[in-house]
Amino acid sequence: METQELHRGRLIDHIQLVVRDIEASRRFYTAVFEALQVPIGGSGDDHFWADELFVSTADSQAAQGELTGRHHLAFQARDRAMVEAFHRVALAHGGRDHGAPAERSYHPGYYAAFALDPDGNNIEAVYHGEAERSAPSVKIVF
Repeated sequence: METQELHRGRLIDHIQLVVRDIEASRRFYTAVFEALQVPIGGSGDDHFWADELFVSTADSQAAQGELTGRHHLAFQARDRAMVEAFHRVALAHGGRDHGAPAERSYHPGYYAAFALDPDGNNIEAVYHGEAERSAPSVKIVF
């Protein structure tokens, strides 16, 4: 297998999902992020956010009255157990199964699970296999 190198923090600044039911999404994503050990960064009546993901109602100022369409988001997992925990809590908190935890054919070691969130977005947790990170995350201070 050839060596693959992934870079994080170079392309996406943030993603916004505009949802029909903020409380259903809040329950789903709070549970999923807890399983992935990603803290909720902040919240209000019409929104919440974690890292680069911002979730809001259509009535929020940022959404301008429009729902977003169906998206696929893949979240990084530290190991196979984290992928499995993601899938378990996603289904227990309003998600629908879209692919049980398993090794996928994308590349050797690609272990992932999929769940549809309350709005039908395809949410994935993926572990790419043993790898060495140069840093746990990119930290930006401004």
